[in-house]
Amino acid sequence: MKSRLAVFAVLLGSAGLIFSQVATDTKEAAKATGHATKTAAHKTAKGTETAADKTSDTTQTAAKKTGHGMKKGVKGVGHGVKKGATKTGDAMK
Repeated sequence: MKSRLAVFAVLLGSAGLIFSQVATDTKEAAKATGHATKTAAHKTAKGTETAADKTSDTTQTAAKKTGHGMKKGVKGVGHGVKKGATKTGDAMK
């Protein structure tokens, strides 16, 4: 009976240590997870910023090219309208 009581006392005494170790391990794991999450969020933000910059540059370049093409097209149409108006004016005389 004394040996059972001694074993019970040892187990009861060590339970606090075991549970405190579990709590410490859980706390450390939570910190590590938090750090990894923060790092991932930072990298995601940086990647998003880089992608937005590239998209902006590409959009700006495309807009310039479109504007240049429109300018050429409008000049061509204006020239054609002027030529047609001249021909119409000659035909009306």
